[in-house]
Amino acid sequence: MEIFLIVLFIVLFFFSGIRIVRPTHKALIERLGKYHRFAEPGFHWIIPLIERMFKVNITEQMVNAEPQEIITNDNLNAKVDAQVYFKVKGDEESVKGSQYAVNNYSWQIVNLARTTLRNIIGTLTLKSANSERGRINSDLHRTLLEETRSWGIEIVRTELKEIDPPKDVQETMNKVVKAENEKIAAIDFASARETVADGEKRAKIKEAEGVKQAKILSAEGEAEAIKLVNEAADRYFIGNAQLLRKLQAMEASLKENAKVVIPTGSELVNIIGEMAGIVPLDRKK
Repeated sequence: MEIFLIVLFIVLFFFSGIRIVRPTHKALIERLGKYHRFAEPGFHWIIPLIERMFKVNITEQMVNAEPQEIITNDNLNAKVDAQVYFKVKGDEESVKGSQYAVNNYSWQIVNLARTTLRNIIGTLTLKSANSERGRINSDLHRTLLEETRSWGIEIVRTELKEIDPPKDVQETMNKVVKAENEKIAAIDFASARETVADGEKRAKIKEAEGVKQAKILSAEGEAEAIKLVNEAADRYFIGNAQLLRKLQAMEASLKENAKVVIPTGSELVNIIGEMAGIVPLDRKK
């Protein structure tokens, strides 16, 4: 019976000292309150009641710097919030630094980030703070990196979440942005109308040039026709220019449906001949 109890005690003692470290952690083992050794991921056994293991997460973590009111250089209250991404380095000295060089590094990072943001944004106007977010992130990241170097912490990145001005200032800024957008839209509309008007102007010029060219060609055609008529008159109606003119007048009159009054007892042939300037035919009696 005594042997059984002794064996049972040994078994329980052994199992109570078993510790498993996951790949996402590293561990520090202390003996009687003093650092004893470093534990990598895997199986470990510690002496119960004599040794203690402290596991440290070495994966990337995020803390929120929490929203705070910051007075900018132009005396406006801006609501500022940021996030800090960090991780404990995996080597032994860094893991020891995260446990022995700082008390609760997550809480310390939050307060350091808040203080740094107040110092940075306090030197900027609200407008420049909104337009220089990249610079604020860079300054915040650099400051945290330097201040946490002895903690075994690596600041991966910082993200400025928001810089919100007071409500009345935000409304004024929105009105200014709206006015700017309307101004740009009006300029674009005017430019478009100017382009359309310019196109219409060019089209009308082209149309006028076409009409002008058509009239020139028509006039040239009429001149050529007159020239041909004159040449024909010179060739076939020498000395009878007046007769030719009368024939043309008669042709134009008949084309326009002019009415010809024939006196009683007159012959139509003789009337037409007289209109053309031709001697009337004598009727045989």
